[in-house]
Amino acid sequence: MKATCWYGKQDVRVVNVPDPKILNQRDAIIKITSTAICGSDLHLYNGFVPTMESGDILGHEFMGEVVEVGSEVKKLRVGDRVVVAFPISCGRCFFCKNEKYSLCENSNPNAWMAEQFFGHSPAGIFGYSHLTVGFAGGQAEYARVPFADVGTVKIENGFTDEQVLFLSDIFPTGYMAAEHCNISRGDTVAIWGCGPVGQFAIRSAFLIGAERVIAIDRVPERLQMAREGGARTINYEENDVYDLLMQVTGGRGPDACMDAVGLEAHTPGPLYFYDRLKQALMLESDRPMVLREAILACRNGGTISIPGVYGGFIDKLPMGALMNKGLTIKTGQTHCQHYFKPLLQRIAKGEIDPSFVVTHRIKLEDAPHGYEMFLHKEDGCIKIVMSP
Repeated sequence: MKATCWYGKQDVRVVNVPDPKILNQRDAIIKITSTAICGSDLHLYNGFVPTMESGDILGHEFMGEVVEVGSEVKKLRVGDRVVVAFPISCGRCFFCKNEKYSLCENSNPNAWMAEQFFGHSPAGIFGYSHLTVGFAGGQAEYARVPFADVGTVKIENGFTDEQVLFLSDIFPTGYMAAEHCNISRGDTVAIWGCGPVGQFAIRSAFLIGAERVIAIDRVPERLQMAREGGARTINYEENDVYDLLMQVTGGRGPDACMDAVGLEAHTPGPLYFYDRLKQALMLESDRPMVLREAILACRNGGTISIPGVYGGFIDKLPMGALMNKGLTIKTGQTHCQHYFKPLLQRIAKGEIDPSFVVTHRIKLEDAPHGYEMFLHKEDGCIKIVMSP
C-alpha cells in the first residue's frame, strides 16, 4: 500500500509499504477513505519530537471502512464505516473505565521513553513517534487499529466524511478545551491560536454558553474564519494583546484563557528569540510565550485551558501570577472516545457542521506538498483533507 512516511526533518515521502495485518485479536484493519494533516504533525515534520525513525508512517486523523477484524472484536463488522480516535486505549484499565482514554495505562509499552522526554507518558498515539510506541499512522491506504471496539465510532447515517472525520481529534480537542474553561452564561473566553483546534474551540465555547470569544492569531485567513464563527479577533502583530484584552473586559481580564498553540508559539519582540535560542540549544523543549501571556491576562479566579501540545520543560513560567490570581489550569490529551456520541449528536442536530474548517482537498500522493503548504500557510491553507 501507499503511505506518507517520515524520513527526517521536513522530509516526508509517499512510498509503498507492506499492508497492515491483524497482530492481536482485538485489532481491526481499516481501508482509509479520508485522512488529514494535523497541526501536531508539524511538530514531527519540524523535528521537535524525538525518537522518530526513518520510514515511520504519519497521521492520526483518519476514518474508513472495516475490511478485517480479529476474533475478539465484538462491536464491528466488515463493511462498517468508522472514525478512529487518535489515542489508543485498551478500554479495561482504571483510566479507560473512567473515560479518561488518553491516559490509558496499557497502550504504550514505551512509557519509560515518554517519561524521560515529557515527564509523563500519555497513551499510545497513531503515527506519533516511538515515544508513543511508533504505531503506524493513518496517512495511508490502510491502517491497523488496536483495541478496535474502544477506539472507533460507527457512522451509520448519511454524513459525508468531512462532517465526521474530525471526531478523530480536532473537534473533540476543541470541545474538551472549551469544557475545561468552566464556562458560565455571559463569560468572555480568549483563545490564542486560530488553527483548526482553535476554530473548533471558538464554536464549542459558543455552544457551551460563552457570550463573547476573543480569538488571537496573525494569519488573515485564520482570523477571518474565526470571525465567521462569531469571534472578535486580535492580530497580535498589530496590537498589544494584553492591553486590548484589558480594554474590552473593563480591566478585569477574560473569564477563561485558552492556549491552542503549544510548543511552537510565536510572538513579536525579544522574548521569542530568547525561547527560540534556548530551544535550539536543547536548554528548553518548548516555546511557552502564549501560556505566559494567557496567565497574565486571565482574570482573578479564572481558568487556563491548554489544548496546545507541549513536549517537555519550559522556562520563565509566571508562577507568582498563577498562584496569586487563584487560577485553575486544565489540560491533557483529548479523551476522544468520551466525546464521540455527544458530538455526533450535535452534528446530527445541525448545531455544527465540522466541514467548515476544510480549505484544501488533495490526494494522498500529494502529501509532501500538503505539508509544505500547511507549514507555510500558503494559499490560505487552514485544514487539509487527503483521500488515498
